[in-house]
Amino acid sequence: QVQLVESGGGVVQAGGSLRLSCAASGPTSSMSVLGWFRQAPGKEREFVACIRWSGRFTWYGDAVKGRFTISRNNAKNTTYLQMDSLKPEATAVYFCAAAKDWRPVMLREYEYDYWGQGTQVTVSS
Repeated sequence: QVQLVESGGGVVQAGGSLRLSCAASGPTSSMSVLGWFRQAPGKEREFVACIRWSGRFTWYGDAVKGRFTISRNNAKNTTYLQMDSLKPEATAVYFCAAAKDWRPVMLREYEYDYWGQGTQVTVSS
């Protein structure tokens, strides 16, 4: 089965930058979309960004648009989330997820088939 492993989380000062990675393995040739979600304690899981497996099309949640960038390195089968101008409210566990079926935009958890374990991001002030 498809396996996803996030890395790159940690503690960063407000205004700083951090890059998360999502390494995929297994039969990923059947995957169409890779998404990033985040969940803060006591809050619902929030859509952050997604990208077509080809890397040609991307979508962003309103809260991060203009500050976060999603990209792919197909040779390494890895998806990245570059986070700039980080704010304390960005503190959350960040998850990557893969979906077999493509749609113009995929914002909901149930649209994804595989999930990583998450990586903690803490933005200090």
